[in-house]
Amino acid sequence: MDLRQLEYFVAVAEERNFTRAAERVHISQSGVSSQIRQLERELGAELFDRSGRTARLTVAGKAALEHARAALAAAHAVGQAVGEVTDVIRGQVVVGMVVGCTVTPLFDALAAFHQAHPGVEITLVEDASEQLADGVRDGAVDLALIGCAGGTPGGLDAFTVVSERLVAVVPAGHPLAGPGGADSDGGADPVTLREVAGHPLVCMPRGTGLRGVLDQACAEQRLDPVIALQASAPDAIAGLAARGLGVGVLSESTAPRHRDLPAARPIADVDIPALLALVWRGTHPPAVRELVAHCRRAFTRP
Repeated sequence: MDLRQLEYFVAVAEERNFTRAAERVHISQSGVSSQIRQLERELGAELFDRSGRTARLTVAGKAALEHARAALAAAHAVGQAVGEVTDVIRGQVVVGMVVGCTVTPLFDALAAFHQAHPGVEITLVEDASEQLADGVRDGAVDLALIGCAGGTPGGLDAFTVVSERLVAVVPAGHPLAGPGGADSDGGADPVTLREVAGHPLVCMPRGTGLRGVLDQACAEQRLDPVIALQASAPDAIAGLAARGLGVGVLSESTAPRHRDLPAARPIADVDIPALLALVWRGTHPPAVRELVAHCRRAFTRP
């Protein structure tokens, strides 16, 4: 019996399918089947009922599963402990990033981390902020850059990157564009949320930080705006707003420069900040700790 066989056994048990398990561990299905058969011979019992369309654990398989998981976790902990004391960090980190968010400092941090620790495999995934936060809590994601409404998620360590207000983006000639679009200081005149909500809106989908701020603020003022269109990328929201399809709602830094848009107008009576933050679990392996340090440096660099 070896750790490779236990890894394949756990993969089949969790996927309930030999083909998917083989894809997960990056070997052929026949290789997985062969190793599982060998493990069953060594244990003297069948671990899976193969008579149906799914691979179901037998009584013996159920008894073995948690012990197999514990053995794999212990082996991983041994490697991490040795790596920590010898200053060699290996393994894998899963980094989450909110959909439609291109943040150069995060990419700089990943590049610097990869150069310093080439033995760590980096996986980058995109999703909505709420799903990424849940992934961090569940352990599926190690570190995530997410949008938050008013504050960072509870139960997680966090580093706030940006805290800013909502703005409304409209094309020239729109009733909210104002005279000339900007004041004498070069900034845009503010508008109220009620004025904004009086028009169809183009905004982020639910589950994103910016949408959370908008929904909370509207609920506080008992407003029920019409959401005309939703898009995950700020450029898409700006492009749709520029074509008169609705008032775009973004944050100050995500409102892109667009040739058909005047200066973005701050929504004056929304005090809930739109946050962009890094979040991670309080207990984490050395690789995650090092990546967090690289991210802090990248985001605080002048």
